[in-house]
Amino acid sequence: MIIGYARVSSASQNLARQIEDLKNYGCEYIFEEKVSGKNFDRPEYKKMKKKLRFGDVLVVHDLSRFGRNKEEIINEWKSLVDDNIDIVVLNLPVLNTAQYKDVEGIGKLVSDIFLSVMSWLVEEERTRIKTAQRQGIKIAKKQGKYKGRKIKYRPDAPNPMDRLAYETVVEMLKRKDSVMDIHRRTGIARMTIYRIKEELQELDVPVDLK
Repeated sequence: MIIGYARVSSASQNLARQIEDLKNYGCEYIFEEKVSGKNFDRPEYKKMKKKLRFGDVLVVHDLSRFGRNKEEIINEWKSLVDDNIDIVVLNLPVLNTAQYKDVEGIGKLVSDIFLSVMSWLVEEERTRIKTAQRQGIKIAKKQGKYKGRKIKYRPDAPNPMDRLAYETVVEMLKRKDSVMDIHRRTGIARMTIYRIKEELQELDVPVDLK
């Protein structure tokens, strides 16, 4: 079975291009989610791994869909290969484990070296973006141009009703209520609920969304 996995980091990003490429490749199932790639503790990724069986093929659009941490990418890759799961990275044809099954030595060596280099580049790119963002904010603050985002719903919101609404969202997320249920009860926009959920995940608060 050919199984695809598509991921973006936030609710505001679009999965359409990844999904189209995965369908064109011939994926029979596609797991998709909008969640940070800081680690592999992701709901849909876990479901996908349970679906994978001996001899299946896992397809991703690019290596960063696995994650952004070099060591974790390599460890996850090797774990899948050890379970006899083939992996295809669409924008890097050299990272196709199926083509090295009958090749001893140089073929697999090239793949391993390329995986190591590319996973390092993925991690470096993430670091570069974060550094650039911090530097940009620092410069803007010096120039008096950076005011920061005005976030209405937060734990220290000056308005008691906004604080209460935030706390309600957090509790419902912990109970694993759906975004739509939270939206209906609180009236808070779904994008805002996703933003709060992502903030909680950064703090390692166990939440999931249906």
